[in-house]
Amino acid sequence: MIVAIRRCLAEWLALAVLVLAAPALSAAPAPAAVLPPPVVNALRDAAVPQDSVAIVIQEVGAATPSLSHRADVAMNPASVMKLVTSFVALEWLGPAFTWKTEAYLDGELKDGTLAGNLVLKGYGDPKITLENFWLLLRELRQKGLRDIKGDLVLDRSYFSANGHDPGRFDEQPLRAYNVGPDALLVNFKTVRFILAPDADNRRVTVRAEPALPGLTVRNTLKLTNAECGDWKANARAGFLSSGDKAEATFAGTYALACDEQNWYVSLMHHPGYAGGTFRQLWQEAGGTLSGQVKDGAASPGAKLFAALTSPQLAEIVRDINKFSNNVMARQLFLTIDAQANGAPASAERAATTTREWLKKRGLNFPELVMENGAGLSRVERISAEHLNQLLQTAFASPIMPEFISSLSLTAVDGTMKKRLLGTGAAGQAHIKTGTLDGVRAAAGYVLDANGRRWTVVAIINHPNAGYAQPALDALVQWVASAAARRTGKQGGS
Repeated sequence: MIVAIRRCLAEWLALAVLVLAAPALSAAPAPAAVLPPPVVNALRDAAVPQDSVAIVIQEVGAATPSLSHRADVAMNPASVMKLVTSFVALEWLGPAFTWKTEAYLDGELKDGTLAGNLVLKGYGDPKITLENFWLLLRELRQKGLRDIKGDLVLDRSYFSANGHDPGRFDEQPLRAYNVGPDALLVNFKTVRFILAPDADNRRVTVRAEPALPGLTVRNTLKLTNAECGDWKANARAGFLSSGDKAEATFAGTYALACDEQNWYVSLMHHPGYAGGTFRQLWQEAGGTLSGQVKDGAASPGAKLFAALTSPQLAEIVRDINKFSNNVMARQLFLTIDAQANGAPASAERAATTTREWLKKRGLNFPELVMENGAGLSRVERISAEHLNQLLQTAFASPIMPEFISSLSLTAVDGTMKKRLLGTGAAGQAHIKTGTLDGVRAAAGYVLDANGRRWTVVAIINHPNAGYAQPALDALVQWVASAAARRTGKQGGS
């Protein structure tokens, strides 16, 4: 059986050479592929030419790919670049790695009153949620701190102050996905506005979480009985943000049928947001802060008073990959550098460290360009061939279970939750997706109908890429359907 399949595959490869008469595109001599008909049809429907697509399919553990199309071309992978960052981090730092956030008393504590400053020092924890931050403040209260007569000092020196411009990528500086990294990142520096209809009083309530002291909310929304429709457009919201001050205005209409909805916006700068969140939660906990919020560091005589420990890296990587969290990926990227080279970490050093580590693992990717490790970039590049090589290497790594489980399961969770529902690929593939204007990508592992596992990488760089997601889904479904289709009956390389 295996011999017959190999013979069929060899004939298929020969046919591809005759039909396409294409030169080799990968490091190892290989013809350009005859793509699967469902993929060809979907690309045609999207008006995306095949020379804007790169695809590699390889059985796990096999010596060479079964299908290789434009594999060595450097492409923008969008968020699929997170695979590189998360794999390096899992192997470099280990799945049990954790971050610390420390609280120092810079002064004397007596009878619940601190005659001095409270210093919070961050080490890049990607997941200091409101709940986790509250736990740190709760520990401070339980240990006897109530009144802070000095300042709240934020030590953010673990990461380099690189002057991140949140509007540089797409001129949308208040979008949550554009939040920049910070050594003391609190709650992803994002405010959640909760809009809810109050039918009894014929009004709409707007609540901010966290309710930052420097945030003003103006709400003149009118409740209607219309269909929900585009509720965000109807709400006519406007946002202003500067330093530790921000304003949100809601002045349109909101339909009763919309029920409760969430609107996430990145407001204030990092110290303003962290300081404002501290003030709100500290007051709720019964504490007081007399001084200001400022950047700085603890004096040599300051004493460690409490510390917050993050979830383990394996959990962090699941959040990063399943939900494609950009700022968490940026935090992890910089952590790789800080752990390797010491503080302050920078994206430039992190890119160099990542490339050097990959080379030591035998993964020499000369075309690799990493700007932030998250894929939210117009300059990041990698080839489908090398992404596939990374996936093959990861499967043979001790961290394979943590790595694969971080990817979205088709039709089940993450960014693939609503894709491939009701198909043979549902629940059969772990996939990382990538989406930017002009970019669609997918990479991961597919278990086929015969119980064989394959690595699959597909990247589309074209102005019409936004219409080509069905082509990526068709590829995953085609791989999952049956091995025989890939080994001679339906085209390939």
